[in-house]
Amino acid sequence: MATSNFTDAIALLKADHRKVEDLFAQFEKARSADRKQKLAHEICNELKIHTTIEEEIFYPAFRGKIKDSTLDEAYVEHDGAKILVNDIEAGTPGEDFYDAKVKVLSEEIKHHVHEEEMPTEGMFAQCRRTDVDLIALRDRMLARKEELLAEAKSAGLPMAKASAVHVLAA
Repeated sequence: MATSNFTDAIALLKADHRKVEDLFAQFEKARSADRKQKLAHEICNELKIHTTIEEEIFYPAFRGKIKDSTLDEAYVEHDGAKILVNDIEAGTPGEDFYDAKVKVLSEEIKHHVHEEEMPTEGMFAQCRRTDVDLIALRDRMLARKEELLAEAKSAGLPMAKASAVHVLAA
């Protein structure tokens, strides 16, 4: 994954958004359980990697530079997605609610992406108005993403961990 493919950190995140949107569209069209399982696993991995680089690198770089409420809502939205990601990863196609969980996750992600990419007031628009070096941030995010992709291929990624929402045991 060459840095020249992404002009800055925001371009990297937007590319992730488009990839996940495409995976959700493929899932909607999939008919076989094997294909659904493969796509759901890929969606979950992509989202775990994306939320990790946002939460570890991107969001902290903008704390105090953009609206705190924008960042706070993003963390909570991530946690809602993480709960579904873990549930989907633990399940299999054919189980009750499996397709519904993927559909709701897709809807949650669409909402989150809209809030980040909204012109003028969206998170990315706010970020562009700061003095943060988006190219240096991209480089840090790409390095971390490469680490996570290697981990996903070798040992697999751990369960997603909520950071803002308290998950109660059933």
